Amino acid sequence: MKLIVGLGNPGEKYSESRHNVGFLFLDKLREKFLWQKGYDITEWNKQKVFNSELCFLKQGSRVLAMLQKPLTYMNRSGDAVERVVKKFDIENIEEDLILVHDDLDLPLGKFKIQKGKSPLGHKGVKSIEEKLHTANFKRVRVGIENREGMGIVGEDYVLMKFSKEEKEVLEEIIQESIAGILSEILM
Repeated sequence: MKLIVGLGNPGEKYSESRHNVGFLFLDKLREKFLWQKGYDITEWNKQKVFNSELCFLKQGSRVLAMLQKPLTYMNRSGDAVERVVKKFDIENIEEDLILVHDDLDLPLGKFKIQKGKSPLGHKGVKSIEEKLHTANFKRVRVGIENREGMGIVGEDYVLMKFSKEEKEVLEEIIQESIAGILSEILM
């Protein structure tokens, strides 16, 4: 089973912010499987014990993937991910964990799927690396940088909402990045 973690912050205030790209990605991934024959995907279910929202992608009785939205706020994401990894005995983190997050090192409209490479200063990623004692897992790094000439510091920028035009670009890139990991999920 794959564990696909999308990073974001809980609550309506942050729902469409740049920092919530991981949550947006998981919502789009879930939508994709709502209409796929041969697959079942559960509703999002808030699990207090994991401080997360979880949903499961199944093919028959086999669970292919668990989707996780940590509800701990960004800088404590590792707490929630560690709980899920332990409870569901996800031992091969290197192969079975896919982390999806926003990335200020990449321009809006770009993404990278890499192992062990993350943006400097991303507190959510850092929290997960610390709790799991490894940085060697797959990441879907979704570019959000689009502040040329704005003079806005990164910490403020990531909490801002996307413009209508930016949302259109983001939708496209999320669909492309989902396509980039589908084969790993459906193995």
